[in-house]
Amino acid sequence: MLTHIQIRDLAIIDSIELELGPGMTVLTGETGAGKSILVDALVLATGGRAGAEVVRAGAERTEVSATFSLEPGSAVDAWFAEQALEHDGECVLRRLVGTDGRSRGYVNGQAMSIQTIRQLGELLVEVHGQMEYQSLTAKSAQRELLDRHGRHDEFTQAVATLWKEVKAQREALRQAEAAALDRTARLELLRYHVEELNELALKAGEPDELLAERKRLSQGGRLASGAAEVAGLLFESDSGAAEPSLVRALGAARTLSALDTRLEPIAGLIDESLIALREASESLRRYQAGLDADPARQEWLENRLAAMEAAARKHRVDAAALPALHVTLQEELQRLLNLEVTLDRLQKQLADSESRWQLECARLTAARQSAALGLKERVSALMQQLGMPGGRLTIEVTPLAADSAGEHGADEIEFLVAANPGQPPKPLAKVASGGELSRISLAIQVAAVESARLPCLVFDEVDAGIGGGVAEIVGRQLRTLSDRAQVLCVTHLPQVASQAQNHVRVAKLTDGRTTRTTLTALSAADRVEEIARMLGGVEITERAREHAAEMLREGLARPAAKKSSGKRR
Repeated sequence: MLTHIQIRDLAIIDSIELELGPGMTVLTGETGAGKSILVDALVLATGGRAGAEVVRAGAERTEVSATFSLEPGSAVDAWFAEQALEHDGECVLRRLVGTDGRSRGYVNGQAMSIQTIRQLGELLVEVHGQMEYQSLTAKSAQRELLDRHGRHDEFTQAVATLWKEVKAQREALRQAEAAALDRTARLELLRYHVEELNELALKAGEPDELLAERKRLSQGGRLASGAAEVAGLLFESDSGAAEPSLVRALGAARTLSALDTRLEPIAGLIDESLIALREASESLRRYQAGLDADPARQEWLENRLAAMEAAARKHRVDAAALPALHVTLQEELQRLLNLEVTLDRLQKQLADSESRWQLECARLTAARQSAALGLKERVSALMQQLGMPGGRLTIEVTPLAADSAGEHGADEIEFLVAANPGQPPKPLAKVASGGELSRISLAIQVAAVESARLPCLVFDEVDAGIGGGVAEIVGRQLRTLSDRAQVLCVTHLPQVASQAQNHVRVAKLTDGRTTRTTLTALSAADRVEEIARMLGGVEITERAREHAAEMLREGLARPAAKKSSGKRR
């Protein structure tokens, strides 16, 4: 349950803290005092969306911390184990939002993504707002509520997973069938291209090698004259060839080294140069011998290059890309040759996946039908108690058309309501009276959360639009819920506030320049004053105080009487 919340610089709140206990806690105060801001803070701490607009004017950032006590073996306990986090029986959520809109979140001091914190928050708190009845008119929201009430997570996840598999296999089969439509023509064209490239038999890198060879052959005369010139300069030049000069230099160096040993290394270097020069001479003779023109080779080379360039133009690629294209076309040809086998395999896989998906859809449908019976009976009973005698809820679980079924199953869920005796059930979205719709929504919310395992339930003015005896019944229902979970309720109704074990007053203070919100945990005497204020009137009279005290006595005594008689809901 939520044990502590601390808020700094959120909207009109500068700095407040609130300690919370088990049971039902109500938050009351004048309109605009900031009661719902506390709910917003709790939503923010548990991963809700927020931007720079939440930061109090003049502050640098908003900071909200919410502390929850944890029970061993709970869903939150399991979440901590999955995340490899320790908690020591306590979970502290901390959220920071700056004026630049950037947001950071922490779980027990460790930074976490807001998405991860939101997943944890869904296990800790469930918030019901005063305008929730508007979202309940959507069929998708009705389906989600029924699945949440029936705890269908296992079924809905199985259906969604198999639906993804079915969609992927349908697309693979569609592509294979499209390929099969022009298979014959494509096969003929591929066979022709592959056979042509087989005959060409280009190797990787061969085009570049052939082009280099063509360049050498086209410059044969220049290469031959140049090589002869180099040979002459090294060995045969009348003006002093390199080799004879090195021989004379080596002889002179050896003679002098006999007189001075320091010249021996120099003689050695000259000797090594002479050896390298003679090796170059031999290589140059071999190169000159290889320059002899081979007309047959040159003709073959030109024909080979022409065939290569023609193939490249045909396929609109560079000649160097032809070997890779050859491999690609061979692979496509093989796929088309095996297409009949592939189609058969894909059809069998799809049939198997669709069969398993339909089976899971059927299981989900059965679970929904069973949950719908229990939910409609409980909601109908609550509608009677909420001042709608003869009112009843019907939940239709209707099969969808085959092409409309999908990740959410094969059912359309719709809530139908008869608000008065003798009236036929109508879709929830078509209930005319706003007051009736809010009471029906409240009955649905109460019935849905009765089966919830969440440790903290928050109701933000869900009792708007009702009063009198109906308001008292709403308070009783919320008090009954607090037997199994912590309940926080923002309310303007004294009939609801008088049912709570704990009471917090929210007030707005201003000095003409700044405005801030304060929280006060009320004592028994303070509660009488606050309930008397809520009962109305410019001045609080003794009669109002007496009425408030009586309401509190009855409100606090009624649950105890129920427990003693064994009639707990």
